[in-house]
Amino acid sequence: MSLLEVIAVIVSALGVWLTVRRQMSCWPVGIASVLLYAWIFFQAKLYSDLLLQLIFAVLQVYGWWRWLQGKAVDEAVRVEQPSRAMLGYSILAGMAGSVLLGYLMARYTDAAVPWVDATLTSFSLVAQFWMARKYVACWMMWIAVDVIYVGVYAYKILYLTAALYAAFVVLAVMGWRSWRAAQAQK
Repeated sequence: MSLLEVIAVIVSALGVWLTVRRQMSCWPVGIASVLLYAWIFFQAKLYSDLLLQLIFAVLQVYGWWRWLQGKAVDEAVRVEQPSRAMLGYSILAGMAGSVLLGYLMARYTDAAVPWVDATLTSFSLVAQFWMARKYVACWMMWIAVDVIYVGVYAYKILYLTAALYAAFVVLAVMGWRSWRAAQAQK
C-alpha cells in the first residue's frame, strides 16, 4: 500500500458517492481518480486496467457532457431505461472486447491476469457507457464487475484497492436503489 493508492482510494470513493447522489461534481472527481489509478495499474502490470483508466478519462468528459444535457427542472439528473436492443448490443460489445483485448494482452504483454483483466475492462466500459447515458442498469453491471475486481486486486496484493472495490459494491447497490427510486418518480 502506497500513499498514492491511499489518495486514489479516497478520491475514487468520493467520485462514486457523488455519482450515487447524481451530483455533477462526480465527473471532475472521477477524472482525477482514473488518472491516479492509471499510474497504479501501470506499476502493478494490470495493463488492461491501465488502458481502461485512460479510456475512462475520455468517458468521464463524455458523461459530464451527457449529464449536463439531461438535467430536470429541479437540477437533478434524470435517469433512463435502455432499450432491449441497446442492452443486447452492449453485452455483445463487452464480449467482443473481452476476447480481443484478452488475446492482445495474453499474446503481447506480460499482463498478470490478461483474460480476467480484459473481461473486466471490457464490461467496465459497458457500465461506464451506460452510466454516461444515465441508464439505471449501469449499477447492476458495476456490482458484477466490482465483485470480481475485489478478488483480482487482492490477488495482486492491492489490498486497499480491493477494499475500495468491496465498498464500490455497496455503493453500487445504493446507486441502483437511488436511481430506481428516481426513475419511479418520473
